Amino acid sequence: MKIKHYLACLSAALMLGTAFTACGNSSDTSSPAPAENTSSEVVQEAPETSPVAANGDASAADEDSAAADDEDSAGAKEVPAVEDIDFEPSIAAESGQAYLAINEGQGWIQYWGKNDDIEHTMLTYNAGVADITGNGSYTVSVTTDTKGYRYDTTKDPDDDSVVPQGLMFASVMVRDGEELFPGMVITIDSIIVDGKELELTAKNYTSSDDGVETRSNIYNQWVGELPEDARSTEGDLYGTDLAADYSPIIVNPDDFTTWKTVEVNFTVSGIGEGGAAAEDAGSDENADAGSDEGAVSDAE
Repeated sequence: MKIKHYLACLSAALMLGTAFTACGNSSDTSSPAPAENTSSEVVQEAPETSPVAANGDASAADEDSAAADDEDSAGAKEVPAVEDIDFEPSIAAESGQAYLAINEGQGWIQYWGKNDDIEHTMLTYNAGVADITGNGSYTVSVTTDTKGYRYDTTKDPDDDSVVPQGLMFASVMVRDGEELFPGMVITIDSIIVDGKELELTAKNYTSSDDGVETRSNIYNQWVGELPEDARSTEGDLYGTDLAADYSPIIVNPDDFTTWKTVEVNFTVSGIGEGGAAAEDAGSDENADAGSDEGAVSDAE
C-alpha cells in the first residue's frame, strides 16, 4: 500500500516538472512587444548630408557663380567715365542764328535749337547753325555721328546702335528772325540725308508760328492750310492761286525711314534794310578791291 502511494506521488511530481519546463521555453522564444510612443514629439531622421558638407557644396556653388561673373566681366567692354570722354561741343542757336528743328518718328531724338533739355541733348553735339548776316546762302544740319549722341542714347560713346527712325517734324528756324529780319524769305535749295539729296515734293514757304521765330516747314503734319503770313520770293501766298504749289510738307517721309545726318541748304532773301546794308557793304568792298587793282595796274 505504501509503495503504491509513493509511486503515485512520484508520478505527480514528474508531471508538474514537465509543465514548468514547457512554460519556461514559451517565454524565452517570444519577443516583447515594443512600447507604444505616447509622446507628441516627432522623431526626425538624420539628414543624409551633414551641415559641414552642405556648407561646402554652397561655397563651391558661390565660387562657380563668382567665376562666371568674372568671365562675363572680362568679356564686357569697359566704358570710360564721363569725365574722361572728349565730347563734341553742344550747340544752342543764339538770336539771329538759323538751325534745323527736327523730331524723329518716335518722338525721342530731337533738336529745337536748345541744349538745356537733359532729355533731348543727343542732337545738340556738332549741330550746324548759321549766323544770318544778310541775304545769301546758308546751311544747317544735325548728326548722330558724335560721341555725345552715342553716349546720350546708349551710355557708351562708341555704341551707334540707336538710330533715328521716321520723321515727325522738320523745319528751318531762325531765332528772333521776325524781329531782326522783317520780311525775310527762306527758300530751301536742297535737303541731303546721309549723303543722298532728296527730291522735293512741293515748294516751301516762309512764316512764323509765334511772331518771333521765322520758319520754313519741311515736314509739318499739323498744318492743314497755308497760314496768313505765308510768303515766298513770289510774294504773299495766302488766298492766292500760287498757294497750291506750296506745302508744309515738301519731302517724302519714306526717305527718313532711318537716318543719321540731315543737311539743309537754303537761301535767304527779302531781309530789307539789313539785307540792303549787307549788300551795300559787299558792293563797297568790291569797289575798293577794284580800285586797288587799278592802282596796281597803273603802277606797273
